[in-house]
Amino acid sequence: MNKVTIIGSINVDNILHIKKLPQPGETIAMTEFSKAAGGKGANQAIASVRGENETVFVGRVGDDENGNFMLNQFKDNGIKIEHIVTSKNQQTGQAYILLQESGQNSIIIQHGANFDLSVEDVEAAKEDITSSDFVIAQFETPLEATIAAFKLAHEAGKITILNPAPARGDIPEELLKLTDIITPNETEAESITGIKVTDENSMQASAKYFHNLGVKGVIITLGSIGSYVSYGEISEVVPAFKVKAVDTTAAGDTFIGALASELKTDLSNIKESIIYASKSSSFTVQKLGAFPSIPERTVVEQALKEGE
Repeated sequence: MNKVTIIGSINVDNILHIKKLPQPGETIAMTEFSKAAGGKGANQAIASVRGENETVFVGRVGDDENGNFMLNQFKDNGIKIEHIVTSKNQQTGQAYILLQESGQNSIIIQHGANFDLSVEDVEAAKEDITSSDFVIAQFETPLEATIAAFKLAHEAGKITILNPAPARGDIPEELLKLTDIITPNETEAESITGIKVTDENSMQASAKYFHNLGVKGVIITLGSIGSYVSYGEISEVVPAFKVKAVDTTAAGDTFIGALASELKTDLSNIKESIIYASKSSSFTVQKLGAFPSIPERTVVEQALKEGE
């Protein structure tokens, strides 16, 4: 079991079930509406704790019903919430998810309290950050807080994992130099490097860009294709597990939380950890919602053992 601290976002997902995305000027009807716990950071925490990690969360919620709902969800799942601060007169973050019949989704984020996360919040969690095996962050909270957390982690010799999502092209070089493992998808990789990911040569070129900044491990997630990994002598695509997708929400987040639950701190089993993370994600896409769909370790291990 690893200890993982996640610096991240907490959202309530509002899911609009539709047949397909509307065209400009078109009005369509929902087939269903549902709500679920979510947020990239929160999803990653659930995947981490269900992978049997000790999981600590550093984040913010609003002073509202959604905030109470999310804190209770964290407590029920065994995530440590001592470093989740309630922002007064602020809403808890929300996501509006347009979920198509195909399982593909489009997401609109209302950051709310997530963007109140401060360097001071991170410094208050120093003891947990510096005693963790892995420290994970995304881009749904302020960059300043992430940089502060990664500095603390690096000073303590801990491994940092950056999920550069949602995509942005203005990432400070300082942050990338503090990152040990980066996990962009093709779009996010292109936003950062300027290199369009189309084949293995472009994946290698993208990975080289990150390695030149000091990033040890590069994992480019490729959806249904799998993941490209570049670390040390490893440079290859690890295929995905083929399943029928119902809802791709939280698939990438599951991958990261599961990766951190399998990975050794010397990164010697990075390829095996990607296989485990990919299998975890394959379960997530087969159910609706974020939290409800993320699998327990026993389920993933049994499926891998049986070759399913």
